[in-house]
Amino acid sequence: MSRLQQGISKLNSLSNQGSSLSRLSSPSFGGNSTVGGGGGKNLEELKRQIHSKLVERLDLSRVKDLASDAMRRDIRRAIEHLCDTENPLLNRIEREKLIEEILDETLGFGPLEPLLKDPTVSEVMVNGPRKIYVERRGKIEKSEVTFRDNDHLLQIIDRIVSKVGRRVDETSPLCDARLPDGSRVNAVIPPIALDGASLSIRRFGATPLKLEDLLNYKAFTPEMAMLLEGAIKARLNTVISGGTGSGKTTLLNTLSAFIPGDERLVTIEDAAELQLQQDHIVRMETRPPNIEGKGAITCRDLVKNALRMRPDRIIVGECRGSEALDMLQAMNTGHAGSMTTLHANTPRDGLARLETMIMMAGTELPIKAMRQQISSAVDLIIQVNRLQGGPRKMVSITEVMNMEQETIIMQEIFRFRQLGVDQNGRAFGQFEATGVRPSFVQRLEQKGIKLPSNMFTERVLARD
Repeated sequence: MSRLQQGISKLNSLSNQGSSLSRLSSPSFGGNSTVGGGGGKNLEELKRQIHSKLVERLDLSRVKDLASDAMRRDIRRAIEHLCDTENPLLNRIEREKLIEEILDETLGFGPLEPLLKDPTVSEVMVNGPRKIYVERRGKIEKSEVTFRDNDHLLQIIDRIVSKVGRRVDETSPLCDARLPDGSRVNAVIPPIALDGASLSIRRFGATPLKLEDLLNYKAFTPEMAMLLEGAIKARLNTVISGGTGSGKTTLLNTLSAFIPGDERLVTIEDAAELQLQQDHIVRMETRPPNIEGKGAITCRDLVKNALRMRPDRIIVGECRGSEALDMLQAMNTGHAGSMTTLHANTPRDGLARLETMIMMAGTELPIKAMRQQISSAVDLIIQVNRLQGGPRKMVSITEVMNMEQETIIMQEIFRFRQLGVDQNGRAFGQFEATGVRPSFVQRLEQKGIKLPSNMFTERVLARD
């Protein structure tokens, strides 16, 4: 029997024998009320006392290995016994709330657990121990959830980042990590964060959004989806451009479903969050330097290594630096159909960002040679934006044509035009076909992909 199971058995036997654990004599809850009406116990102090007794008796270093529901039930039973011993006068609602909070503190992420279990919460923003904001349906609102103090918040942050082999301390106060469900986490602690530790969690659903879901949300139209499906299957190199929180990664996950299952994919990310549907996939993640400043593995290192792994396609979660040059070279040298995302407000801005990132590689390429690399590598730029009020839309699908003198020529195929804002402050508009027939249609036909002849006729596709 493990130490953990022995601890649970000991707690249960203590409770069954009626053994009396030490009583609390703390001030009343909230300064003017008591819990259960009989012990004068502060609920927060009661929770701390029970949790500390649990920690004393259990080997919580093994909690990370406890995937079984049976073990969770055993720990819950032990907590129930401690609750009954410490304060038998708790009413049913208070008792259940206390048990759940202690379970969350022991096995989960403490006060954040209710927010992470709420399917309507898409983002959690912690500005110190007392200010927690959430995003629901595109609107930011303040949550009633709080941490005890800054140490409590730091403890939860450490628990999150340690699960993925990262660390955060005064020597390394910035950290990117992820939750078990793939949700993206960024943590900043003092001395960088002046008002207490800060934590941002970008949530991802347990199941990735499918094409039908995005169509139902009116993120784009069936005609746009049809074109993108053809482009992915015909192995056009695609860049998804957009601002923070505009849905770039979600769209990349969705479009990856069009990649044939017999192709070998290599994904490269700073914090693994892609949820691709294929079986033949190699996932790689960058690594920050250790405490001595050594051992860092950058995105550029991984892109270079991926070229030796016989990939059919390389998917970079986000290009934000010198790896852009290696990515473009991969697109130009036999890895057609590769995909990446970058931060930009328009497709033209996206090309300018690519130029800037190539310069960050330290190679002094002439502007013309740089733009020739980009125009020959990138076939399609998909622009996604988050509009006023929260809706995320695919606002442009643009083909990258060729070079004329020193300018990259592009043509927009589909677009979303915002017409105004409704009474709820939510942007609305219409999807339009520009009347431009893309030059890559012939490539699609050579791959056996036929698109309707009237698909690109200038017209309004749908109104939102």
